[in-house]
Amino acid sequence: MTYQAATVLSQTVALVLFVALFVGIVAYVFWPGNKKKFDEAAQLPLDDNDEPEGDGR
Repeated sequence: MTYQAATVLSQTVALVLFVALFVGIVAYVFWPGNKKKFDEAAQLPLDDNDEPEGDGR
């Protein structure tokens, strides 16, 4: 295998992996079962809780 063939092969494999990862992330984000979790996380900065988290260290 030449250097050029190895380069083309590795770039093609990386492209396929990154596209699959992107599609998986988009599917996870828009999956209907995750809506409640994301809605709760979106409200955390607006929570009016003045108590510090943890034991104060």
